Amino acid sequence: MKTLLRILLYCFGAIIIVIVMLISFGISNEPDIKLDWAMSQADISRAKKILHEGSKTRPDEIGTIELTKADLNLAANYLLNRFSKGRALIVLKTNKLKFIVTATLPENSIGKYLNITFRLGNEYGSQLPTLTKFKAGKLLLPSKVAAFVIDAVIKHTYLNEYFLLATDPIKAVTIDGEKITITYHPSQATLDTARDLLTYNNTSNNHANVYQSKLVDIVRRHDPDWRLSLAELSKPLFALAYQRSSLDTAIEENRMVIYTINDYVNNQKIGAVPYYPAFLYKRIDLAQHFIGAAAITASANSQIAQVVGEEKELRDAQSGSGFSFVDLAADKTGTRFGELATASPASARKLQQTMATIKDYTDFMPDPRTLPEHMDEATFKKRYGAINSEAYQKVSKQIDALIAATPIYRK
Repeated sequence: MKTLLRILLYCFGAIIIVIVMLISFGISNEPDIKLDWAMSQADISRAKKILHEGSKTRPDEIGTIELTKADLNLAANYLLNRFSKGRALIVLKTNKLKFIVTATLPENSIGKYLNITFRLGNEYGSQLPTLTKFKAGKLLLPSKVAAFVIDAVIKHTYLNEYFLLATDPIKAVTIDGEKITITYHPSQATLDTARDLLTYNNTSNNHANVYQSKLVDIVRRHDPDWRLSLAELSKPLFALAYQRSSLDTAIEENRMVIYTINDYVNNQKIGAVPYYPAFLYKRIDLAQHFIGAAAITASANSQIAQVVGEEKELRDAQSGSGFSFVDLAADKTGTRFGELATASPASARKLQQTMATIKDYTDFMPDPRTLPEHMDEATFKKRYGAINSEAYQKVSKQIDALIAATPIYRK
């Protein structure tokens, strides 16, 4: 037992040493790539579109994505610069994908930049690429050692859930000199995990705590003899966001507001005060669908939110409360709300100002109660067939018209 423990400690120590080597050798006062390229608004829009491509495929369908070298470089630089000012350069060769990455570090006494170069490749006829080269600054590490360390770091940190979510659906990656082709097969379980991860909010930061405290105060003052309207939560929180925000911070403040409300409505996260369910049109489920879709959209994108909403209703048709266009209308409206909240700094500020002056929830949620609902699978198929049928699309367009006529979504 002691020998086994000693071996485990040695292995753990070796991993720590290698990680320290990776960091120390990769840090320098000179960047490997000149940081002389800034992404334009068009570049950012294109990068977001690229990253959202995979959400078009429905659960249990096989999909493919083709990405050119330009696409890969745009997406990589967009992701990198969300966390640190830096630059990534991706080079394609047949069966090989080379990354050169420079990231700016916080002020420290060691160096200004972290420089990493690595290569992925399809070896021995493998369908999926593996790490074939890794260099931190001037230090070239054996690929198997680097892969082991990276794998250990991912598996034993919060990154593991996100890594599995991103990689599990991928079945094959083909690399040539001009593009890569990704074949993927997402499951419903993956989609459900994505929904849970994307709507989870770590409220330990100061921004969230401000909104959480405000929400607790609202709930504490609520008259228990009356229903708690979703507008009663949303209006003062967005008013607070408008006071706290600048054009540069408005999107992030809106995300915090939406996450805080979603944590209360869907996860019942609240301080030491009574919990009152939130309502829209005297229905708890509408408030849950609306803010849940808004949270997914604020975290990821509207296509994922739409797919999640439709798939849930189809599952309800098979076993549950039945397919509901009423619920779907709340999903689609919440998605639109999330889009406006995070589409651009100007859109974020405008939504804050508008929400701070709403009269009630009819300003941001149309009344969907006349739409068909409670349909079991047989009834749904008899009336609408599938979600791409003409009959289904007719109701979907009716919902879009209701949303477009609602005050805050009017152009």
